[in-house]
Amino acid sequence: MHVITRKRLREFSTKHRGAAESLGIWYSIMSKTDFATFAELKRVLGSADKVGKFTVFDIGGNKYRLIAAIHYNRKKVYIRHVLTHTEYDRNKWKESP
Repeated sequence: MHVITRKRLREFSTKHRGAAESLGIWYSIMSKTDFATFAELKRVLGSADKVGKFTVFDIGGNKYRLIAAIHYNRKKVYIRHVLTHTEYDRNKWKESP
């Protein structure tokens, strides 16, 4: 899968050092695997959940959330948000396009 954009991962990791390793592992798995469906993705990354049109990943032992729009047919993953669990729970990420 082609992950767009890795910059969001780096920026979040700069602010939240504890997330760097887990985000790196997530990126490695996503960029080296071509998932055809959500079911395939869920078999590899069991913490993934569908929330509306997005896929939400628990990162770092449930401390962080990565929200992505995945286009399986084009093999593209668009990172929309990387948030702490607290930021995610505020639901403001649902308001942005």
